[in-house]
Amino acid sequence: MRSWILLIFTTIITTAASAQDYESLYQRVDEALEHFPEYVAKRESRIATALEVYRKEEDPARKYDKAFALYDLYRPFVNDSAMFFLKECVLLAHEIGDRSKEVYCGALLSLHCSKVGMYNEALEMLDSINIHGADKIALGTYYEAYKNVYNELAYYTSLDDFKEKYHTKANEYDKQMLANLPADNPSCMLSRESAAMYGGDLDASMKINEEWMNTLEKGSHPYALAALYRYLEYKARRDTLQMMTWVVESVVTDLENGVMDLGSMWELANELMQKGDIDRSSRYILQTSDCANRFGSRQRKWQIAPLLTSITDMYKAQSESTTSKLQIMLALASVLALILLILSIFIHRRNRQLTVARNELNDTNSRLALLNTDLKSANDQLADKNKEFVQLNAQLSESNRVKEEYIGRFISLCSQYITKLDSYRKMVNKKIKNHEYDELFRSTRSSDLKDAEQEELFENFDSIFLHLFPSFVNDFNNLLVPEERIQLKEEHRLTPTLRIFALIRLGIEDSSKIAEFLDYSVNTIYNYRARVKNGALDNRDDFEKKVKELGRLRSN
Repeated sequence: MRSWILLIFTTIITTAASAQDYESLYQRVDEALEHFPEYVAKRESRIATALEVYRKEEDPARKYDKAFALYDLYRPFVNDSAMFFLKECVLLAHEIGDRSKEVYCGALLSLHCSKVGMYNEALEMLDSINIHGADKIALGTYYEAYKNVYNELAYYTSLDDFKEKYHTKANEYDKQMLANLPADNPSCMLSRESAAMYGGDLDASMKINEEWMNTLEKGSHPYALAALYRYLEYKARRDTLQMMTWVVESVVTDLENGVMDLGSMWELANELMQKGDIDRSSRYILQTSDCANRFGSRQRKWQIAPLLTSITDMYKAQSESTTSKLQIMLALASVLALILLILSIFIHRRNRQLTVARNELNDTNSRLALLNTDLKSANDQLADKNKEFVQLNAQLSESNRVKEEYIGRFISLCSQYITKLDSYRKMVNKKIKNHEYDELFRSTRSSDLKDAEQEELFENFDSIFLHLFPSFVNDFNNLLVPEERIQLKEEHRLTPTLRIFALIRLGIEDSSKIAEFLDYSVNTIYNYRARVKNGALDNRDDFEKKVKELGRLRSN
């Protein structure tokens, strides 16, 4: 038993520490998002300065450098503007007669087209490029552009024959790219890492990623891309904490660089959705969608749409579940109120019967008072008996008052639940009528209402039960071995275990009904019942039968 307790305690501590680690990671993202407008403003300021310098430049060679610098600033920020300045670079390179730069910028332009879903344009652009006389860097980038467009076509086609054909072409162009670009080129690093990772050699792929990151400046946009692949490395290794650490690193780096093409944030939102953190996932994917609209990527929008749909479906399911639980709570409150009403009627009838009995006894005592002194002893005994009945009548009168008070409390609680449900219905109706869907969405996605109502229900249940059965806790503990006995953490508040057996004491034995009332799974209720019965002093099979006989209904 102690080893099990130690294991459970260790698991709880580990889980709590892990949750704290994740929360600190998400806090980094939230802080970066809070300052994101400032980061965007810094990038826009740099772009404005570069544009001013570009417009003033007249020499074609120097103007090419200024145009390429503007392309680099716009590349992760606004796709259309990045492509515009790449076109300018192609024209300027042609004007100054630099074939390598002309091929290089044309290939980059094709890469941009394929990355945003413009596959036909990308291929036509590549087919029109004359690579004669271009250097190895330009040629490597040219082959990389071909490789990228065929990889994209293979990924999105649903026809197996074409998928295989496109993969074959992509692999051919990948070999030519690797043959022309230096080994430390980011595109080569990325290609080699991906090949090792998807080939199952995770040690080799991690080593390549490490080499790649060592060539980059921490905090730069290229560093964010390498961090994203480090996330994929740990995801392949199923190291959840490390993979979340690196995807957050990639997201924060992109945000601090004012990047609009937030692929890493999409990955983070997707991971959070799978973990059930719908609110945070929704917030991050909406931010990704807003940035994708500004960046102008059709492909990113295609990627975002299914995740948005999944989040919407999960919100809908949560809303339906909350409504169902509220209805169950109302039904349960109604049943309890009915039970108390029946109990009150029964007690009232018993009081009337006792009153009649008391009156008859008083008449008998009056008649006995006329008897002779020989019957004085019997008369004294009857007088004492009469006093006991008078006391019992007073106790029952007080009990009747207490029961009426608690019937009033439960009727009031039912009325409050009905009023709250009606107010909530009116609020929802009003917001639908006024088309305030976003406000309605924010109002209904929180579980605070359900948690507060459930806590109030438990508090009322505990108070009433302990008032009616004041000795229940002590009597219940007397059925258990000393080390398994339960201490109340708060006065007048039952623990979850005691609530389960309090419901059994009231006659509710079905685990599914207990689970519905306490908002637990049926398996959890089974586990609680089994664990407590294992700590019984006597035969565990008779434990619940003894629980149903515990305590005497409070009558004063």
